[in-house]
Amino acid sequence: MDIGRIVSAIREFPGITRKNKVHEIVHFLPTSSFTKVVASEGEDSAAIEYGNDCILFAADGIMESLVKADPFYAGYFAVLVNVNDIAAMGGRPLAMVDIMSMSDGRICSKLLKGMERAVRKFNVPIVGGHTHPDCNYNAIDISIIGTVPKADMIRSSTAEDGDDIVFAIDTDGFFPSGLKYAWDTTSKKDDKFVQEQMEMMCTIASEHLVTAGKDMSNPGCIGTMGMLLESSGKGGYIDVDKIPRPKDVDIMQWLLAYQGYGFALSCRPENSKRLIDMFRTIKVDAAVVGKVDASTELVIRSGNESKVLFDFSKDIITGCGPKRT
Repeated sequence: MDIGRIVSAIREFPGITRKNKVHEIVHFLPTSSFTKVVASEGEDSAAIEYGNDCILFAADGIMESLVKADPFYAGYFAVLVNVNDIAAMGGRPLAMVDIMSMSDGRICSKLLKGMERAVRKFNVPIVGGHTHPDCNYNAIDISIIGTVPKADMIRSSTAEDGDDIVFAIDTDGFFPSGLKYAWDTTSKKDDKFVQEQMEMMCTIASEHLVTAGKDMSNPGCIGTMGMLLESSGKGGYIDVDKIPRPKDVDIMQWLLAYQGYGFALSCRPENSKRLIDMFRTIKVDAAVVGKVDASTELVIRSGNESKVLFDFSKDIITGCGPKRT
């Protein structure tokens, strides 16, 4: 396996590079003076204190290229990515609102069918929103709200030196036609089973098994862990050979893929087996793939080869590390 090629592909991947400006936006919209804000920039969802619980907020806009390539999946994934953002924090989703912009009624219809299917799949309602019926483009954006007990919340900024890095991925899926980096693990599975898979993150959170976590999104599995380490002010290594993956999928495509069900987690070594066993009960492959350390470097390994992917003393993904916020 060519580690140098993997490093170049991840560093140049749009799923990584398009996040580089996030810290500049955060700079103009500070949250530190708002005492009820428990979590914000660098996390999958914002968290607002509400008694002993936190209200979770997240929002995602689907890329124009996906809307053009497959409007049905654009609508479906618009719901999925939001549900995953709540699950990553150990929370339960409550409801969503959407903003639709349209210039073509046929595309709008396919977007709606995808959204409707996902609402039933994940059992989370869309309760309102806004429509722009006279645009020069087609777009779908969704925002979600959820809840989590404040003491159970999983953050992506709290990884600790010496943690195991665990990747949990549902490898039973497929890449839909024309969507090279979108691994679909949910659309063909039973609705109740998919909901049980999502609920597992709440169980893990309630048992305090992880120190940090993120859902594997557009930066891919390694890129997502990079964001977690950046937010935590830590480094570490990942052994590419240990990452769960289907045997018939190209390694480069897999490392860059958005995972329909995938979480990058850090935990104390004594919790790793329990964590892996819990994911196994919902038919999700999980493995210890690396280690968190106190450096600023994320190193990837394969066999006897290793190479620095990011050095957060000078590199950024989102720029939302503790030294910059």
